Amino acid sequence: MARPASVIIDMLSEDHDRLLVLFTAFQGMRESASPESKQTLVEITCTELVIHAQIEEEHLYPALAQALDDDFLLELAEVEHSLVRRLVGELETMQAQDRLYDATFTVLSETMRRHIEEEQTRLFPRILRMDMPMERLAQEMAFRRTELRSEFGMLDPEGDDEDDGFRFRVNRRSQYRHH
Repeated sequence: MARPASVIIDMLSEDHDRLLVLFTAFQGMRESASPESKQTLVEITCTELVIHAQIEEEHLYPALAQALDDDFLLELAEVEHSLVRRLVGELETMQAQDRLYDATFTVLSETMRRHIEEEQTRLFPRILRMDMPMERLAQEMAFRRTELRSEFGMLDPEGDDEDDGFRFRVNRRSQYRHH
């Protein structure tokens, strides 16, 4: 059985991998895809980002704030999340044909790439070394992740959301809002 810290890191790393695939897909389709395809990919990515950030903000960061002796890493993450939410909000008011749409998504992508690198190289190793009970935290994060993915229509209809080869589903809404 995997250690709870490893379960947490695996869950967040899976989210990171999914996001990196989506960012790369956008760059590959940016010049040639239809506005509808581009908009759908951006909506899916923004939903994935909101779910990931919410899990970290509700569960991981508060737990780590009490256990870490260095608040700066969490402060950086908080500022990055704030910027990501602002950019997601801007994208929600835009259409794929808008002049700054691609640039806004690219800035979002680069911000998250940096955030992912920080978490994986600086935060995750610290989590593995922490001497604190993480079983409950891992369970709460997994439950909340499933709950949010279901709420946003991101689960397979059969409920099998694991190892799906990055096939994404999203319930399209005329006004796609995450807040």
